[in-house]
Amino acid sequence: MKKIFQIGAGLVGKTMAHDLSKNFELFLADSNLNLLQDIKSELSHIHIKRLDVTDTKSLRKWIKDADIVLLAVPGFLGFNALKTIIECGKDVVDISFSPENTLELNDLAISNNVCAVVDAGVAPGIPNFVLGYWNSQVEVEAFDYLVGGLPQNSSPPYNYKAPFSPIDVIEEYTRPARMMINSKIVTKPALSEIEILDILDVGKLEAFNTDGLRSLLSTMSHIPNMKEKTLRYPGHAQLMQSLFDQGLFHKDRIKETSNNLFKDWKLDKNEKEFTVLDINIFSTAKNIHYHLYDEFNDNTQFSSMARTTGYTATATINMLANDLWDKKGVHPPENVGKNKECINFLFKYLDSKNISIQKKII
Repeated sequence: MKKIFQIGAGLVGKTMAHDLSKNFELFLADSNLNLLQDIKSELSHIHIKRLDVTDTKSLRKWIKDADIVLLAVPGFLGFNALKTIIECGKDVVDISFSPENTLELNDLAISNNVCAVVDAGVAPGIPNFVLGYWNSQVEVEAFDYLVGGLPQNSSPPYNYKAPFSPIDVIEEYTRPARMMINSKIVTKPALSEIEILDILDVGKLEAFNTDGLRSLLSTMSHIPNMKEKTLRYPGHAQLMQSLFDQGLFHKDRIKETSNNLFKDWKLDKNEKEFTVLDINIFSTAKNIHYHLYDEFNDNTQFSSMARTTGYTATATINMLANDLWDKKGVHPPENVGKNKECINFLFKYLDSKNISIQKKII
């Protein structure tokens, strides 16, 4: 039985731990002992370890026996941890979505004989897998996607609850949004170009620019037009812009702001929420549309964001464990998605978790 060493035991981490522990020997680490003990009480057979991921020596020692590492820490901790894992010669799946360019570690991964898949979550993640596949099949002229994770019942003033670390959400609102327009990379402010859209299964939501394309700007630079937008209930973006204008998202105040927002944005236990994702691929031959809608699962009590993000990551772990993907280097999901066996495995895996993705080709 292969040994999976997972770093991160938050909302998404708990869901992944439950899934991975069914087929692997799971070693779970986090800086929060209470989170670890909570999961251990439900999964008595797993191994837990309190770990400060910034303590490089301890991290190296802990993952010594790992077959594959799953990295699920807040973005600001991700890059250095990923670098250390690669230096240790360990295959890794990373969903920390760090602001740094993780592809810069490609040569390091190759020299250490490591297979690393980054950004393997819901989005970035699923749209990348999908685009990678279709890019190998048709001539893509344009690509875009919309994504949001929201509570079923909106409550003012924010009309929002964070299904993951608030500081990572704020990062989405402050990092300049890069997009491809007429074959040129264009940068616009996050939260800009707000539009109201009628979203299937949900209704009216607002969409605004965020920096979700990430690796696609380099790996798919031949596609002349690409963009990504985040979905929220109407009015949220304007309120976030006002906090930005007040300086509350400045690097010297962002931690305090995140701690304050955590109280208002924290999902209540078993609170109903949903995740929605729309992907559009326009080609010379046909247009391809994918629609994902998932809700809080009453049986498992796992949130939709934890399910869609977590199960995409655990599906990727299984791809590596079963040698469906073993190419050395740092690979974003679009590289993996062009392998038909891998993209088919992903969709079958998500379907087995009752995550439905509708496909429509025009």
